[in-house]
Parts: sequence; structure tokens; C-alpha cells
Amino acid sequence: MTNQIRILLVDDHKMIREGIKSFLEDSDSYLVSMEAENGTEAIEKYDSSQIDLVITDILMPEMDGITLTGELLKVNADVKVIALTMMNENHHIKQMLKAGVTGYLLKNCSEEELLKAIETVMSGNKYYSQEVTDIIMNDLSKNKKPTQRLSIEIPLTSRELEILHLICKEYSNKEIADELFIGMRTVDAHKRNLLEKTGCKNVAGLVVYALERALFKDL
Repeated sequence: MTNQIRILLVDDHKMIREGIKSFLEDSDSYLVSMEAENGTEAIEKYDSSQIDLVITDILMPEMDGITLTGELLKVNADVKVIALTMMNENHHIKQMLKAGVTGYLLKNCSEEELLKAIETVMSGNKYYSQEVTDIIMNDLSKNKKPTQRLSIEIPLTSRELEILHLICKEYSNKEIADELFIGMRTVDAHKRNLLEKTGCKNVAGLVVYALERALFKDL
């Protein structure tokens, strides 16, 4: 199939690679076209014309998933990378987010959630599992004050608040556009404004920003 999502699967455990590959290739939509057992091998095999998505573990010999993500972004700034790992420590999560990972899942996730993450990332959005988001926010609530991000906060417009609310409810860009009857380019523009005004670096940061300030009663 020409529309197959071609995946580079990186994990130092062959049995895990085989299990993920077997599950994904039950569907005609996915093809694990390349495998690697560490970041070094993945860099050697990666070809942006042949790979649509990289799914990687974090702790691996020779080159870990954090370094791999950074190196891949040097090769292709638009590369999509999902971390699929047992590492649920805040330290590893933050390092992967900083490296530029597009999604972060724990290996105890359901098969349905993995497919949802792939679909979300391939549609141009980011995906972080609820458990990962909770870990980040629990750490921030213990260690950070809301005033640390900006010394003077810039007020958000009513439209920006509407979009931030939908972001927190895990709406995709298209779903936000449909809900508010605006174009996807307008959604992108508002997201950029939100990131600039709040000082956040990504969507996960926006969620944390909203929760720290209890902006929405239903979250």
C-alpha cells in the first residue's frame, strides 16, 4: 500500500520489537520497514525518504533514545519520534521533551493507545499519555511556582482561552477548528501566540500552565 506509515522501530530487546511489529503489521496501514537495537544503528539506517515515523525506547546501549532524538532532528527537522519506554521518571520525560520528541508513551499502554498516539503524531500534533502528563504536573506542583515562567504575565484573549481549554481536553487542531468554526491556520496562529505569551515550549507546557492557574473548572 502506498499510504502505509513506514516505521523505524528502535529497541535493544528483539522480543519487544517483534511484538510491536507483529501488532502493527496486523493492519495494512503500518509497515515496520526498519529495525535497530540502539540509537547508533538507527542513525545509520534512518532515511527520511523511506521512514515516516520513529518509535524508540530510551535506555539502550551505545546511544540512548534522548541522544537519538536530538541527532535525528539535526538530520530532519520535521522528523516524528514517539518514545515507547518503561521510563516513567520525571527526569527522563523532561529530557525527551527537551530533545524534541513528538510523543511519549509507557510500554504498559494499550494497543489502542499506541495506535491513537501514531494517528495523532502523524496528523501533525503531539501525544503524551495521561500517565506521563500526570507525572510532569505532579512534579511541577511540588517544585515550581506559577510566577517562575514569566515575571509579568500577558493576559490571554477570550479566543486564546477557548483554544487553550480545548488543548487541555486533548482536542486535535482539526477538532479545535471544527468546534470553533475557524481555519486550521488560525488555530496554529493562536497556538503560537499562546506559546509566546505563556513562555511555554510545547503543548504539554500549555496544559501545565492552565492547571497551575486553575483556569478551567472542568479540568
